[in-house]
Amino acid sequence: MAAAPGASPTIVEYFEGEDFYRCGYCKNETGSRSNGMWAHSMTVQDYQDLIDRGWRRSGKYVYKPVMNQTCCPQYTIRCRPLHFQPSKSHKKVLKKMFKFLSKGEFSKGNNEEEPMDSQMDNAVMDDFVLKSKLDIHSDHRPLGEGYNEVIENEVEKKEEKLEDKKTKELNQSHAQKEKLGSGEPSSSVKVVASAPKPGKGADLSKPPCRKAKDIRKERKRQKLILKSQTDKLEGFQVQHEPQLLPSEKPKLNQRKNIEDFIFDILPEDAAHRLEVRVVRSSPPSSQFKATFQESYQVYKRYQMVIHKDPPDKPTVSQFTRFLCTSPLEMENPPNGPDYGYGSFHQQYWLDGKIIAVGVIDVLPYCVSSVYLYYDPDYSFLSLGVYSALREIAFTRQLHEKTSQLSYYYMGFYIHSCPKMRYKGQYRPSDLLCPETYVWVPIEQCLPALESSKYCRFNQDAKAVDEERIKELDRLRVLYKRTIMPYNVYKKRQKGPSDEAIVQQYADLVGQTCSERMLLFRS
Repeated sequence: MAAAPGASPTIVEYFEGEDFYRCGYCKNETGSRSNGMWAHSMTVQDYQDLIDRGWRRSGKYVYKPVMNQTCCPQYTIRCRPLHFQPSKSHKKVLKKMFKFLSKGEFSKGNNEEEPMDSQMDNAVMDDFVLKSKLDIHSDHRPLGEGYNEVIENEVEKKEEKLEDKKTKELNQSHAQKEKLGSGEPSSSVKVVASAPKPGKGADLSKPPCRKAKDIRKERKRQKLILKSQTDKLEGFQVQHEPQLLPSEKPKLNQRKNIEDFIFDILPEDAAHRLEVRVVRSSPPSSQFKATFQESYQVYKRYQMVIHKDPPDKPTVSQFTRFLCTSPLEMENPPNGPDYGYGSFHQQYWLDGKIIAVGVIDVLPYCVSSVYLYYDPDYSFLSLGVYSALREIAFTRQLHEKTSQLSYYYMGFYIHSCPKMRYKGQYRPSDLLCPETYVWVPIEQCLPALESSKYCRFNQDAKAVDEERIKELDRLRVLYKRTIMPYNVYKKRQKGPSDEAIVQQYADLVGQTCSERMLLFRS
């Protein structure tokens, strides 16, 4: 996917490898280490490529752990929603929500905190290096107005080349629409009651109901027969149809999928109504602005109650910097999802008030979960787990229109930190090899992680990073308001050589991104 014509290119400032600092996971005072860069702007394709190389953003700060040196190696993890089946514990959470919505029943006293309730790398908030980077650059001024004109001219030159490609994409889009049908996601997904369908109820022409014991025996026998059939069928699907749509999958064993639980029809007299709204956070939409204060108050309570922050710590500016500001450029290509690409907040409205917010990025190939915060009064609903399941369902929904968008990224999996292993329960899922940047099923990675914190998952000893830098001179630099290749910048540069730093940056972002992104040098 190419950047949309007219979109600003990615502009980053790279920071040389940090010193060791306090780990937010194991609390080791000098155990953690990462590389980072400040993103003035970033295309969704560049960020997609960066997270596929182990990077992750916190506000506009984009960082990559030094995997073989940090105390708690953080492996990028992605779930494959098209083949996802909720586990027993997932179903328990979904049924608990349905019971609460339909009957208003819940049990606060016996509630056990779900591991994902303090979800999605909250330790980022404890890492003083990341925090200080956000603080230092929160007042970062634009790099100068002159460079905008330079960039616009360069973009105009590319527009003609992109036109042919755009036409092809449009044709492919129309062809895909014909295949996929009209199952497009709505901008507001509601769980609401509707009248029961006519014709339901006992059929007097049929024999009376059997005893429960007999029914259980019959079900057990049917399951054994269907299991052998399903195993054969699933083996065929994995080999021949990896991109099968959720709606097209055979249901021989009649297992409920995630949508059957989430969108189960509520009774007419349901005790509560839940609505999930997707609002663009950057640039902020009118809906986002209208609900900003209410959303912030939920965040403030969450940080104070769940993370024991003092009242003066979760300020409006910290909330904005950390969860609202994003470097991602908004893109709305004709073949993309209805919402477009970029950064969003998924707001969970219960009876007209916000009780939780999931911060997400919608990228060319995935939905990337950034953070979750919720009203502590509703902890009994296991909102961490529930929101993750809703985001998986949301990814499946987006896939029906945008077929290449088929993964759900959950941030980092940290095997050395038992509390952070919960992400491995969302299967099937893969971990990213930190040396060759290929995806490996998590089942193949776990035995190695049991014996060593840092692992190369790719079993092919000869495999290398395919994006390793071959030509540093082709790297693009923004210097004195002028875009130039690195070999030209070297000749114009004054002062000591910064080639070692530029080489480090290039190795970490890879050849493709180094040629597409602009590295700002002062």
